[in-house]
Amino acid sequence: MDSSAIDAIIEKYETKSSAILAILQDIQAKEKYLPKETLEYVGGKLQIPLNKIYRIATFYRAFSLNPRGRHEVCVCLGTACHVRGAQRIVDQMNLELGIRPGETTKDRNFTLETVNCLGVCAAGPVVAIDGQYFGKMSPGKVEGTVKKFRSEKPDKKEGLNGKA
Repeated sequence: MDSSAIDAIIEKYETKSSAILAILQDIQAKEKYLPKETLEYVGGKLQIPLNKIYRIATFYRAFSLNPRGRHEVCVCLGTACHVRGAQRIVDQMNLELGIRPGETTKDRNFTLETVNCLGVCAAGPVVAIDGQYFGKMSPGKVEGTVKKFRSEKPDKKEGLNGKA
């Protein structure tokens, strides 16, 4: 992200240091993470010490200081999903993507995360990719589900009901 793009985000909030959270959210949305150079630039523009910006960026789980994938894969490990084999889904995702939870693929296409609950317990085990939920997941369905996000046809994804 170049300085003019960062300036546009800062100016959107009238260059107010009180809007630092919103500014970081906008940067995170564009970059998929908060690059160190960008945080240094924002701190300088808003006259906020870098350590204060880092405290904010590390406090909120929505922010990442490491590059994130274009697609975020979340596997639910809540009780209902756990008893229905969610760990096997995580293991299969590890094999399919070649990464462990908390990591991003080298091509920055996928980031794998585990969460405590996605709130759709009846459909467990559940995987969410970019906020789209896939219920009744099994290790055998992992490859096909991930493949849909590797293709260039995002409109042909299926959700909880199993229909396109």
